[in-house]
Amino acid sequence: LATIISSIIGTLVMGLFANVPYAQAPGMGLNAFFVYTVCFGLKFSWQQALSMVFICGIVNIIITVTKIRKHIIKSIPRSLQNAIGGGIGVFIAYIGLLNVGALNFAAGVPAMSHLNNPTLWLFLIGLALTLVLLILKVKGAILISIIVTTLIGIPMGVTTTANTVSFSEAWAALPTTFGAIFDPELGILSLFKDISKLPIVLITIFSFSLSDTFDTLGTFIGTGRRTGIFTEEDEKALESNSGFKSKMDKALFADAIATSIGAIVGTSNTTTYVESA
Repeated sequence: LATIISSIIGTLVMGLFANVPYAQAPGMGLNAFFVYTVCFGLKFSWQQALSMVFICGIVNIIITVTKIRKHIIKSIPRSLQNAIGGGIGVFIAYIGLLNVGALNFAAGVPAMSHLNNPTLWLFLIGLALTLVLLILKVKGAILISIIVTTLIGIPMGVTTTANTVSFSEAWAALPTTFGAIFDPELGILSLFKDISKLPIVLITIFSFSLSDTFDTLGTFIGTGRRTGIFTEEDEKALESNSGFKSKMDKALFADAIATSIGAIVGTSNTTTYVESA
């Protein structure tokens, strides 16, 4: 429910303020970073992780309305800007391959996966269908593949609605995450109680901010050029001006606003996602 609310608000801000056709939702790469690295790896609580996402949104708002962003973008080579988006994509692919059993590290080293796994077979069917439709240049190839694969998974016993949660149950649980970042014991203030952890807190916030900014920029530049939504003038204005002098400036501001709102509701970085294509 937190995902739904943050997606609706983020997409409305993007459409009504920036007037560009991009949808927003919690980014899957940033979701994985949030869970596996920040919570499991660095041992921060989920409330603290949400607090860092909130601060990340505020930081991105500040650098968007000032010339700080211009200096950050100029200081990072274009090849590295592109690599950030690619790196996030490879990480998502790795998580997916791990979850379906295509990669097996049970023995501590890479090993052959068991082929009698219906989840693995459904993944292979979905992957093959996606590749064929993309090669044939079918519009909506990925979305069609997701729907067909989901339906094929029903007789295979992989797609199931046994563990669904009703709206009333979700609504009752929402106060658990809504506003959790403002909890005096577990929220934002707890990040700064232990001075020894301050460097890792700041580095993590910077990592969230950097990934979110260039993930979004990658989507804007990658799809905007081909569709004509953003021009080279927009990109130059982004690097040379402060404030909201171009569509891309407004779009980045909308993205930053959505990140902070998402953290208040209770979800990781709300970002402009490439499925908008």
